[in-house]
Amino acid sequence: MSSNPSESGCATPGCNNKLEQKLACPKCIQLGIPPAYYCSQACFKKSYSSHKGIHKLAKQILDARKGSCQLAPPGSDGVTCPLDAPDSVRHSLPNWAQSYNFTGSLRPHLLSPTRVLPDNIRRTDYADHPDGVSHSEQYDRASNTSIRVYGDKELDEGLRHAAKMGREVLDIAGKALRVGVTTDEIDRVVHEACIERECYPSPLNYYNFPKSVCTSVNEVICHGIPDYREIEDGDIVNIDITTYCRGYHGDLNETFLVGNVDEDGERLVKTAFECLQGALAMVKPGTLYRDLGNTIHRIATKNGCSVNRTYCGHGIGSLFHTAPNVPHYQKNKAKGIMKPGHVFTVEPMINLGRSHDVTWGDNWTAVTADGSRSAQFEHTVLVTKTGCEILTARNDEPVMTWNKELVQR
Repeated sequence: MSSNPSESGCATPGCNNKLEQKLACPKCIQLGIPPAYYCSQACFKKSYSSHKGIHKLAKQILDARKGSCQLAPPGSDGVTCPLDAPDSVRHSLPNWAQSYNFTGSLRPHLLSPTRVLPDNIRRTDYADHPDGVSHSEQYDRASNTSIRVYGDKELDEGLRHAAKMGREVLDIAGKALRVGVTTDEIDRVVHEACIERECYPSPLNYYNFPKSVCTSVNEVICHGIPDYREIEDGDIVNIDITTYCRGYHGDLNETFLVGNVDEDGERLVKTAFECLQGALAMVKPGTLYRDLGNTIHRIATKNGCSVNRTYCGHGIGSLFHTAPNVPHYQKNKAKGIMKPGHVFTVEPMINLGRSHDVTWGDNWTAVTADGSRSAQFEHTVLVTKTGCEILTARNDEPVMTWNKELVQR
């Protein structure tokens, strides 16, 4: 029940005077909380030392609601700020997030300016498009009726090299990951590693994605945009790399354990690895693409997790995304049968809670609808005559084998 200040007494303990002057606490008004009223200035000064504890508590609650972030400073575009901006600016909340209803505790920070590439790097068809549109992909979707079969020359001269470059870049990015590093720093490392290898970072400007890598932290399922947020002890961080080199793309990702991750977090990450491991064990001529989802679902549910249904694996090669579509959930209706020469990704996104997702106001970052954490592993694979070749595998790991040390940071 609310009270009318004119009918209440002075807020100073032990004072029974009527509120004839109604002196309101100015700090309460500034914080936007119901103010305490006093009968006189003397009473206000007398009780302020104890009353200000309410201000401290109120500020903690308000900061928690805002994610301990401030709004982007006036005069900025509300999304980016220079690399040399003070921390108070870099850690600001983007303008789109001012009234956004977040599902979990993660909050976005501002972005650095988009990084540029030297002229010698071969571009994708969307690299310089104002809207990041890939016309070759659009034409492919409208006209393609089959899954492309790659020959030995394309594999040896292009696809295997692009996949190898992607693996090298991911390994470099993973080594840079630690507590206190920003995901923007990971983007810088990836961007420069791509340049060193004469690769175009495929995510950059793909339908206006602003960075060279996707970094998905905690409840982010996929497509997280690197920003000035510092990685914290206990975070799980997915780094998703795609490199475009010699006219072909190579795509892979891994989820890393940063510092002291709790048991549920470790179980989630290991389950995500095992889901991909189980799916790749099925890859061989004659396997139905839709059947991968049944195996992924079984492994995920056995470990108390769920499988996201929105985002899928995909064909890859000269195009970033093409046929086949590779859903990761059970009883899906994907079309196609695996044949030698097919190249595609498998990348199951596994959640600790429900499978549902929502997208942040940046129109890219997909997060769990219930705020639970999500993890993912991905490889680009080739169907061979006898089974599967993991094109993005480590040199000494032709078959996926769980080793916590490889993802612990």
